[in-house]
Amino acid sequence: MVRVKREGIILEKTTLGFECSGVLNPAVLYEEGAVHMFYRALGKDNYSSIGYCRIRDQLKVESRMEIPLLFPQYEYEKKGIEDPRIVKIGNTYYLTYTAFDGVNAMGALATSQDLVIWEKRGLIVPQYSYEEFKHLAESRGELNEKYFRFNGKYVVPKKDRKKILLWDKDILLFPRRVNGRLYFLHRIKPDIQIVSVHDLSELTHSFWDAFLLTFSDHILISPKYDHEVSYLGGGCPPIETEAGWLLIYHGVHDTVEGYVYCVCAALLDLEDPAHEIARLPYPLFRPEYNYEQHGLVNNVCFPTGTVINDDTLYIYYGAADEHIACASVRLSELLNELNALKLAP
Repeated sequence: MVRVKREGIILEKTTLGFECSGVLNPAVLYEEGAVHMFYRALGKDNYSSIGYCRIRDQLKVESRMEIPLLFPQYEYEKKGIEDPRIVKIGNTYYLTYTAFDGVNAMGALATSQDLVIWEKRGLIVPQYSYEEFKHLAESRGELNEKYFRFNGKYVVPKKDRKKILLWDKDILLFPRRVNGRLYFLHRIKPDIQIVSVHDLSELTHSFWDAFLLTFSDHILISPKYDHEVSYLGGGCPPIETEAGWLLIYHGVHDTVEGYVYCVCAALLDLEDPAHEIARLPYPLFRPEYNYEQHGLVNNVCFPTGTVINDDTLYIYYGAADEHIACASVRLSELLNELNALKLAP
């Protein structure tokens, strides 16, 4: 098994109003010798915005803003901006996040040229009711019954005068084009799906109609092992390695004490990211320490960002939905383990 070192908690909540209830699930970007961290800041009444801090030596907070960097401004995000991830493609920074309007949780995008001024681009996932999704996605045959179990509750057409939409979260952009195309992952429970386009402007209603009509073709990773048997979802943006795209994601299993969120690892084909080539049959790590087992939501390790320094892979994650913690592994050891598990072609 791959050895994992817990680096411990690196960021905690403060008494400031926008982050007085918790800090969690950070996007991270290493640039010019520092780690830029964009984290979910939880205030009162479960209201989330995006805070910012700068980390040196991967683990030490060097500076921290006392106001949110990004906050709800539009109807589709009026109850919170959650769980950011970040990549840089060319000269543009892409920050994806979950926009919550009080009823619907949907993937959205903001872009920047300097990490300071951000332009919100709106929702980039399909906006369909559960019934609309079901009719399209099952046009070629029935889906896994878990799609109904997790999403069927949204069959009620309206709540508080809002149309209830299928939740679609965990948007992970690949950090470069692959064969000229932009790829990203997203999650409609219980699986991770993959999308590719030449340009994000292609993500129209007509595009998503066609996507859903062939929905089963776009399912990338489904629950396979005990630690991810309930459902799984995106974690950190994919990392390019010689062995393939390294994907750190989260897997969830149900217990008598509730859901347990573990950190998992898989490899995707370098030239065809829609093809999984290896997966760890055990969690890379799971909630074991008090700060992971007890918090706003117990038993949660939720990975959202990575940094590589020499042969060390630092994985930043939300711990029990209340703290930001870090764990590290030897990248070469992890890749060797995955290489040994590569699936037959």
